[in-house]
Amino acid sequence: MTKPRLLIIDDDESIRKQMRWALAQDYDVITAEDRPSALNAVKRKPWVVTLDLGLPPDEAGSSEGMACLREMLRCDPFIKVVVITGNTDKENALKGISAGAYDYLTKPVDIDELKVILKRAVHVASLERENVELRNRIDKGVVFEDLLGTTESMQEIFTTVRKVAPTDVPVLITGESGTGKELVARAIHQRSRRKDGPFIPINCGAIPETLLESELFGYEKGAFTGAHTRKKGKIELANNGTIFFDEVGELPLQLQVKLLRFLQEQEIERIGGKERIKVDVRVLAATNRDLEKAIAESTFREDMYYRLALIHIKIPPLRERKDDLLLCAMAFLQKFAKEFGKNFKGFSNEAIDTITSYTWPGNVRELENRIKRAVIMADGPTITPQALSLNARPEEGSKPSEPLNLKSGRERAEKEYIHKALLRHNGNISRTADELGISRPTLYDLLRKYRLEDFEQ
Repeated sequence: MTKPRLLIIDDDESIRKQMRWALAQDYDVITAEDRPSALNAVKRKPWVVTLDLGLPPDEAGSSEGMACLREMLRCDPFIKVVVITGNTDKENALKGISAGAYDYLTKPVDIDELKVILKRAVHVASLERENVELRNRIDKGVVFEDLLGTTESMQEIFTTVRKVAPTDVPVLITGESGTGKELVARAIHQRSRRKDGPFIPINCGAIPETLLESELFGYEKGAFTGAHTRKKGKIELANNGTIFFDEVGELPLQLQVKLLRFLQEQEIERIGGKERIKVDVRVLAATNRDLEKAIAESTFREDMYYRLALIHIKIPPLRERKDDLLLCAMAFLQKFAKEFGKNFKGFSNEAIDTITSYTWPGNVRELENRIKRAVIMADGPTITPQALSLNARPEEGSKPSEPLNLKSGRERAEKEYIHKALLRHNGNISRTADELGISRPTLYDLLRKYRLEDFEQ
């Protein structure tokens, strides 16, 4: 893997050499000694920069360093600059933060602390650049990244989508209502060779049984009363693309037989027609039903199941993705705040507690709707439980889990408290450390301990 590029700006050659030696193992290091050479080095696209504010011709002040900071950020707004300043000159360091620097350190520089800051700076820079690429790809219709998740189960789903998308095999997607089954189906389509073809969804449970066959297969003129013209069905309209059978478990048995013939032969007949029509369609299906139970009850054909479930993707309910709850909530807050032209600092402590303790029976769809309502109804700078109109309740029939011992309980509480503090301060390390009453190095140690280093701002 290519090392991230680091630019060291310092007028002292010995310091530049020392820092290069200390950091060369992890970074592609380039150096500069003044503002002109620094701005020239920025053309090589470093991700992170260490900047000594005391640059010539103002070695004793900060005017040249501040000018260098502003010009670098104009050249690349995603560059992360760590300001280096004298031990007694915290005021200029804070001015640098206000001007757009990522963080600051005072002399003499502690290399271990600098390594932690640079590692996080690279991570944040990577996220920001990925988000820009994400927006560009979403603008072009790519929806895979609309699926949010850091949990292991969601990462496994993303991996499966990447693997199966380039093929034409059928995929069965199962999960409770509101978990995002159609989003997964669209992600598969958008990453397939059929992405420029149609994506045709049909909800098998929302259309009356008497109309479903004609919706799927179409009909010829005069096939039945009211059939005044020929009409193509959803399967035919999906030719060279993808058809998505949502709630496929609701298909009546008689229609399953006809659909099975299409799955086996990639041919259809319109109602009232005699011509076999060849189609080239990729099939994706989804259901919130237990199809194996339906097979046992003889309400779903076993051969149909095995045709559809060559690849089976199970989406976990939101209550099993606790680590994704606040991530999704923050994403929806940003989305709807922008849509409705509002500005929020985030969620109140009480709202965070309510979100994390609620069981979300409606899954991601319910969370999205609740956040949308809250954005519309909220008056203050933060989202409150009242705006969410949500009463937290324990899962029916369950008991709150108890920590195994005092140590694990204390660590669980500490991790949760740090996570919430990061959320309140939008991931800012300095402000979070101040609120917690600890030093930044101590906070970095805790982030590593609880695997919160990659907390997304």
